[in-house]
Amino acid sequence: MNKLELISALQNNADIGKSDSAKIIQIFFDSMADALSTGDRVEIRGLCSFHVKEYKGYMGRNPKTGEKVFIKPKKLPFFKCGKDLRDQLNNM
Repeated sequence: MNKLELISALQNNADIGKSDSAKIIQIFFDSMADALSTGDRVEIRGLCSFHVKEYKGYMGRNPKTGEKVFIKPKKLPFFKCGKDLRDQLNNM
């Protein structure tokens, strides 16, 4: 399911207009992104949780040339499936 399909599902199930559905979905995604960017954890009980993992810099190797390259420290979002979702998927 992509963002447009999610907007359509909200539109059909909540009986609201497409522009209102799109605005709600955008607010939801923006709020999640804002929370993660400030270091907060996002948890949707039973479905999933997101948090940011910080990785330190390290020496890597360019696979093409074999040259040593320093990999900068970075932050990446991490997804963890909720128990209810995992149970639902395993009982299909």
